[in-house]
Amino acid sequence: MPGMNSGINANDPTVTAAFRAALVHQGLVALAIFVLIALLWAASKAWLPARAEAAAAGRGAGLAWSAEPAARRLLRISFGLIWVFDGILQAQPAMATGLPSQVIAPTAASSPGWVQHLVNWGGTSWSYHPIEAGAAAVWIQVGIGIWLIVAPAGLWSRAAGLVSAGWGLVVWAFGESFGGIFAPGLSWLFGAPGAVLFYCLAGVLVALPLAAWRRPRLGRGLLAVMGAFFLGMAVLQAWPGRGFWQGVSGRQPGSLAAMTQSMSQTSQPSVITGWINAFTAFDEAHGFAVNLFVVAALAVAGLAMVTAWRRVLLPAVAATVVLCLATWVLVQDFGFFGGLGTDPNSMIPMALVIVAGYLALTRVPAAAAEVAPVPSGGWRARLRPAALYQSFATATVSSVASVSALGVVILGAAPLAAAQANPSASTILAQSVAGSVAPLNYPASAFRLTDQNGRTVTMATLHGKVVLLTFLDPVCTSDCPLIAQEFRAAGQLLGPSSSRVELVAVVANPVFYQQAYTEAFTRQEGLSQVPNWLFLTGPVPSLQKVWSDYGVDAEVEPAGSMVGHTEVAYVIDPSGQVREEFSDDPGPGTEATQASFASMLAGAAQQYLGAS
Repeated sequence: MPGMNSGINANDPTVTAAFRAALVHQGLVALAIFVLIALLWAASKAWLPARAEAAAAGRGAGLAWSAEPAARRLLRISFGLIWVFDGILQAQPAMATGLPSQVIAPTAASSPGWVQHLVNWGGTSWSYHPIEAGAAAVWIQVGIGIWLIVAPAGLWSRAAGLVSAGWGLVVWAFGESFGGIFAPGLSWLFGAPGAVLFYCLAGVLVALPLAAWRRPRLGRGLLAVMGAFFLGMAVLQAWPGRGFWQGVSGRQPGSLAAMTQSMSQTSQPSVITGWINAFTAFDEAHGFAVNLFVVAALAVAGLAMVTAWRRVLLPAVAATVVLCLATWVLVQDFGFFGGLGTDPNSMIPMALVIVAGYLALTRVPAAAAEVAPVPSGGWRARLRPAALYQSFATATVSSVASVSALGVVILGAAPLAAAQANPSASTILAQSVAGSVAPLNYPASAFRLTDQNGRTVTMATLHGKVVLLTFLDPVCTSDCPLIAQEFRAAGQLLGPSSSRVELVAVVANPVFYQQAYTEAFTRQEGLSQVPNWLFLTGPVPSLQKVWSDYGVDAEVEPAGSMVGHTEVAYVIDPSGQVREEFSDDPGPGTEATQASFASMLAGAAQQYLGAS
């Protein structure tokens, strides 16, 4: 998918080191958030007037907070733990650059074009800012998980459910391509309709008022929805022609065997690989029987949940949970191995929702009021400094912990939002391809050459401007056009400041060096309308002197098929001093790496413009 792949190895040491440093730095900030809020809370309680504290305690004692229903507690705590676990998985070193290209893109590949377009937009944004996006996913998910765990009731708890559902929808759309529901081959075994959709469902359920949990209607409705889902999945699983009835088809593994065979290649403990391989062999030998069992199990579970017949409901729920666990191990392969696993896949969240539905139907707690004390005077009175101070000082431990968890979510979301608002891509990809920049400070060598329009250009005529200098072959069809476009994009990023910057390329070809070639290259690459673009050439002796002065080798390859030359760029400040040197080899030349090189060039130019 164009633009989604950064082109950098998922375990590139430069990127992983930057990602690790960002996580450590933000982890310290997250810890500081918890400590600071706890200290402020303790100090505010110590300074709270005795009468106000007693009054607040009296109001709290008169408040009838009912015990949290078991079904809600199960969803809140279990999905909180799963969010924390997912956040930890997002901290794996390969996530920063590997997630868009190796997880998101393959997931969307079989979906319709509009889904791919949407997912590609999100993946490209990630590729442009891999460190910020990778770290944001960690802290947003860890923060949501902690928030769910520490907030058992009240507005903070319901708000945690809403935030969980909202972020889950984002992940479901961009990370899971809507769970693959628009792609062919949809199957319950493979994770349909996406694990995170169950996170969303759990979040919505947690966000409901406690009064909704006081009636069996909620549990009955939840089980009915899950039952209808299972019946639909049974029909899809039984549909002819989808490859699930054959263990082997045309000497090739059937749909299920092919899936498990690919999962066995995941880097994981050998004992798990052995289980997967054994199941694959069994399915290849008995594909019809395996699929018949799955179809029947889904249909029976669906009917039991839809009818909610008490005598069979508990055995059906228990059997469904066992089936989910078996599928989680033998088909979905746990979902989190291999260095790029993002979650435990769909079976565990699905089983938790089913169990919660059963508990909500069969364990309905006694009705009790959920009434929070409302200060008199309306919202204006509540927003007064004294009222806010008193509310904070008399808050419960769970409320204070919820505020801290919200701070962690913001810690992840704020840098990501700032990065998305920044049109410049992160320079980390360019640094990974080009290596470190060498800081220099010596006079730029003089030259006298001719630009693509026949005008004479010397180093003296460029005095007073920042010069971004590189060397290009005008008949090259691989790297040089990419480098030229990176220079052009750098000029666009500079905006009005570009009038004080010259984008200069010198011919690096001793055979095809004439002005006609530089003019053709400029026109071909759409640079004719870029006023500060200069493609310089001259007699070969003059070019050879410039190559020598700037450490460039330009040699005709054997058989004269092409010219090999050094791919290097220099930053020359307005006073004519060479300040930086770096490789401008475009590497994989993806949209993300090109944007990253452009950002690095523009940033260097801006630095010396500010110093002039």
